Amino acid sequence: MPTPDQWLQQYGPREAMEYDVVIAGAGPAGLATAIRLKQIAAQSGAEISVCVLEKGSEPGAHILSGAVMDPRALGELLPDWQQQGAPLRQSVTEDLFWFLNETGHRAVPAALQPACFRNHGNYVISLGEVTRWLAQQAEALGVEIFSGFAAAELLFDEAGAVRGVATGNQGVGKDGEPGGAFQLGMELQARYTVFAEGARGQLGRELIARYKLDEGRDPQTYAIGIKELWEVPAAQAHPGRVMHSAGWPLDSHTYGGAFLYHLDDAKVAVGLVVGLDYRNPWLSPFEEFQRFKTHPSIRPMFEGGKRIGYGARALTAGGLLSLPRLVFPGGCLVGCEAGFLNASRIKGSHAAIKSGMLAAEAIAQAVAADRRADVLEAYPRAFEASWLHEELHRARNFKQWFKKGRAIGTVMTGVEQLLLGGRVPWTLHRTEPDYKALQPAESMPRIDYPRPDGKISFDRLSSVFLSNTNHEENQPAHLTLRDASVPVAVNLARYAGPEQRYCPAGVYEFVPAEGGGERLQINAQNCVHCKTCDIKDPTQNIVWVAPEGGGGPNYVGM
Repeated sequence: MPTPDQWLQQYGPREAMEYDVVIAGAGPAGLATAIRLKQIAAQSGAEISVCVLEKGSEPGAHILSGAVMDPRALGELLPDWQQQGAPLRQSVTEDLFWFLNETGHRAVPAALQPACFRNHGNYVISLGEVTRWLAQQAEALGVEIFSGFAAAELLFDEAGAVRGVATGNQGVGKDGEPGGAFQLGMELQARYTVFAEGARGQLGRELIARYKLDEGRDPQTYAIGIKELWEVPAAQAHPGRVMHSAGWPLDSHTYGGAFLYHLDDAKVAVGLVVGLDYRNPWLSPFEEFQRFKTHPSIRPMFEGGKRIGYGARALTAGGLLSLPRLVFPGGCLVGCEAGFLNASRIKGSHAAIKSGMLAAEAIAQAVAADRRADVLEAYPRAFEASWLHEELHRARNFKQWFKKGRAIGTVMTGVEQLLLGGRVPWTLHRTEPDYKALQPAESMPRIDYPRPDGKISFDRLSSVFLSNTNHEENQPAHLTLRDASVPVAVNLARYAGPEQRYCPAGVYEFVPAEGGGERLQINAQNCVHCKTCDIKDPTQNIVWVAPEGGGGPNYVGM
């Protein structure tokens, strides 16, 4: 495959468009940044040109979250959101927390639930719907949104500052050669570029490495969230009920938990979150989720219902101690690109919106002063003075306690959050990235999962079908290997091929090779863009890059 420079030498130059601000990613963080920039411009009578690139077919197409939303940041961004018809329709009416064992459950009394699990004043939402609504608000303010165009390449000036991004080339064949519909990508140049790609963004990963933004921070830690959307009989619907659980089916040393959120219209969002620092290579987050739904206390909630949606997404869970430096020459990181999610509350959309607003305010000051491509120091300063920093500071030890096991994590979260209100004098740190946690297969207990029944539990391929995932087949695989020999020589030999289990979409499978042995087959067309492979691969040999624009899932109601 030619390098970007080789493409340019042969087919360039690229067309270019210039803006004051270019934003990579039309999720809540990117759209909040764009909206706030336009609000400030209107208030000051100035002009700020803003462009947002979205790799999905439309804003919200790739958005996946539980989700229970704290409306605090949305109220700051758009105080009249209710009058404007924001799709926050179902307020939380009830909070439940269950500890599951193999045969039953134990409910935690409301008085003993830590504050991080109390959701009074919050809303059960489809974050995809909220994102589409935010995109409408942004466009009404004059923001240009280009859907189906992935930001695929960083552009730098002679001083090494970011000067924008380039979209991916279109019409490249599977063999890496240009086809009949070939079109070179376009350059989007800017005074400042905002990166809002979500957890483990391709360009964000490159920026963190290039500018050493994570130097002196704890390594980022991640989880995979797997979610289904169900329609259930009216008698099983409890609009506004929010339930979380811990325990079975995960063992006591594996971080994770499940959720059931009751929306309006007899819909229930159900999901399982599994920390990607799990040790046993035989573990499959997808099968654990399917098994969860068969629990005697859970199964009755879905009997007679219909599964109507499926998806999966990695999420950043390291919190304040793993936040990289947010700024670098020419740009900044916002939302889950940086890792603002509050894992203790299982909430990130309010943090994404707030971080985008803070970044926008710093950028607007710089543009008003006719600056460009410098370091936006006002952004991290504003974050450190914000309520968001205070919230994340109170929750800074949450994931670290659970690294010590479920019992210690549960007790110490109760002590810190319930008894001390998060105001503790100690800080715990981590040193190991998630991918190093995996142990050799021969040293860990094998897990044999039950076959799906097709009513409550399902297989991967029927699940991916519900995600509406589609990629142009004749394009280079966007799941790339640094060394093609490693999957068999190392991953299969040492870890029993964990990629075929940690992927929730059936992308990776080991099949017989010509001449004997096995080879790794990559079914890239199944990919739901969760990024789990890029994170969990024990050899860090798999690198996720953006496919041709518009490819991937098209989530509805998720």
